[in-house]
Amino acid sequence: MGNMKNDITAGPGAPAKKEGLRAWLTSDTPNSRGHAKVVQFYLGWLSLTRNPLAMVGLAIVVSLVLVSLFAPLLATHDPLAQALQLRLLPPLSPDHILGTDELGRDIYSRLVYGAGITLYIVTLVAVTAPVAGLIVGTVAGYLGGWVEVVLMRLTDIFLAFPRLILALAFVAALGPGIENAVLAIAITSWPPYARVARAETLTIRNSDFINAIQLQGASTARIVIGHVTPLCLSSVIIRVTLDMAGIILTAAGLGFLGLGAQPPTPEWGAMISTGRKFLLGQWWVAAMPGLAIFTVSLGFNLLGDGLRDVLDPRSSK
Repeated sequence: MGNMKNDITAGPGAPAKKEGLRAWLTSDTPNSRGHAKVVQFYLGWLSLTRNPLAMVGLAIVVSLVLVSLFAPLLATHDPLAQALQLRLLPPLSPDHILGTDELGRDIYSRLVYGAGITLYIVTLVAVTAPVAGLIVGTVAGYLGGWVEVVLMRLTDIFLAFPRLILALAFVAALGPGIENAVLAIAITSWPPYARVARAETLTIRNSDFINAIQLQGASTARIVIGHVTPLCLSSVIIRVTLDMAGIILTAAGLGFLGLGAQPPTPEWGAMISTGRKFLLGQWWVAAMPGLAIFTVSLGFNLLGDGLRDVLDPRSSK
């Protein structure tokens, strides 16, 4: 009887608390700046969850992160261990679910460890190239004049070359290696972000609130960093997410040409490069890393489309 009484008294309170929390998360009148940010994030999350393809992309990206973090637990073999007596085993072989390569190394384990390398490249490029492009674009758009001319013509020079060709030139000058590949990709990836940031800055630099801040005596650096840059972030974030697939393909292309991660590192592009020799007879050696690149690229594209719908105020809701 006592348990029944507790259930009766506690039952109505739980839905009330849940409804109270939901009302707080969806409030039209936030009581603080932090509350407003929480409401904005929650409403954006709700909008994202209504897009099933975006959720598929998010699941793929989260899976990439989890596989990278728990690679030692998920891998069934040492990715560098060779067993020539087991070379070129087909998929679904005993102890080798995705088969083995030309040196008898387990393809599944190499894909699992290769996910960490892909995430490493994507993360480094994502925290360097957009920042550089955001600085160049906002400064050029806000200051205008000869500063804008110089910065935008420099941007046009980088945009005149295909990204992969320009990255090849930088890697050839710096030398092969994963760090140099990341640096080359970052150097060639910032111009689109500069264009996006400049376009956003041009639309807001003559706004009333910017004029009010200027009348208060704020410096140019404070206006650009504290007020213009935050308003450009959403567009840049959308572009970053949509560019992740291109970054992955560029990194894989450098690895395929032997200018990225060096053997025996289990990088997906390098795995395709070695597997192309066996494409007709043992297709799985190249097809499995190619499928991994395709899946991750698709995931970032789907997530980017969903984030564009959530973060772009001009998109239809």
